[in-house]
Amino acid sequence: MQVSKMAAGLIGSEIIRIGNQVSEQVRQGANICNLTIGDFDSKIFPIPAGLTAGIIGAYQAGMTNYPPAAGMGELRDSVSAFLKTRQGLEYSANDILIAGGSRPLIYATYRALLDEGDRAIFPLPSWNNNHYCHLVGATPVAVPTRPENNFMPTAADLAPHVAGANLLALCSPLNPTGTVFTKEGLEEICDLVIAENKRRGPDEKPLYVLYDQIYWLLTFGEAKHYDPVSLRPELRDYVIYIDGTSKCFAATGVRVGYSFGPTTIIDKMKSILGHVGAWAPKAEQVAMGKFLPQTAAVDEFLTSIKGRLQTSLTALFDGLKELKAQGYPVDAVAPAGAIYLTAKIDVLGRTAPDGTILTTTAELTSYLIAEAKLALVPFSAFGSPASEPWFRASVGAETVDSIQAALPRLKAALDKLK
Repeated sequence: MQVSKMAAGLIGSEIIRIGNQVSEQVRQGANICNLTIGDFDSKIFPIPAGLTAGIIGAYQAGMTNYPPAAGMGELRDSVSAFLKTRQGLEYSANDILIAGGSRPLIYATYRALLDEGDRAIFPLPSWNNNHYCHLVGATPVAVPTRPENNFMPTAADLAPHVAGANLLALCSPLNPTGTVFTKEGLEEICDLVIAENKRRGPDEKPLYVLYDQIYWLLTFGEAKHYDPVSLRPELRDYVIYIDGTSKCFAATGVRVGYSFGPTTIIDKMKSILGHVGAWAPKAEQVAMGKFLPQTAAVDEFLTSIKGRLQTSLTALFDGLKELKAQGYPVDAVAPAGAIYLTAKIDVLGRTAPDGTILTTTAELTSYLIAEAKLALVPFSAFGSPASEPWFRASVGAETVDSIQAALPRLKAALDKLK
């Protein structure tokens, strides 16, 4: 059967492939600590009670027809006020677009800004930018990052690639690493973009920044969130923000995401998604519009979920560091935000009990699922080479007890390697 070249060239999700492995093991009776999916178990992390009540009430009130294509006006007003209060960002309701989570908004940004062959820069590892490039026919420019910079891109990393590029896709806190930009690091990147756009002529398409901050309300310890327009207001005409409520309220299935940025670009994104029809359900929009202004309830929930997520991340981090202290070839990067921990399991080239030589992180992933009953996602699923021993661990769907119980199993699995 003939399909489009775009469809024929699409690559399946490595995360879904690993998830299927886990599901099969569970079906056979295995008890696996599943740290693969960037999601929450609603039994462990339920959404705010006030939001639940609001959604039920909206359905009972008959809010089941089409919402406005750009999003409910009341919700866009609430998002506008929320951004001003929480981040000091002033964007009117007209410059905010609501959609069914952040994915349609990222797609709409790529589609609105890039023509076929245009160059899009993004760091490695990062989530799905290579696939969005493929969907719109853009040329991907993947820039490797380094563990000594917590896998965050630096201006020096990006500088050789900005000439002639049209989009720079950034994310902080970063999926998959759980690390964040420092103020100085992001300022240097902002200055790089400003200088590049000043260099371009009036007829040249500028270098835009897609800034994904969907996890920004989930930062831990001394880590702080920074964004381009707050640091450099002159970038306002070039930055498109991706944001939403999926992660901060453990509400991934509620599907309320939002984007904001320059009026002209947001208007084009509205038109794109108006044809795609990727809006969030009306009842959920109504409920979220009423919940966001409830400052005390929002703060109470954020304090609780951040504390619990940090406890889980710290348990895993401390456990890996203890294994390292015992001489095992593992390590971890201190968690700063999101629901992710960067873990290093440096045993490639070793031999499993059945004689298999573990030559790639995909093979190591399968070994850990089978032997340690521990499921992680290798950075190769986010564009990094399969020879690099780094993994993402997502803690939103497992308890602290489950995470701690997996560590001795990991130790035993490592002991079996030759």
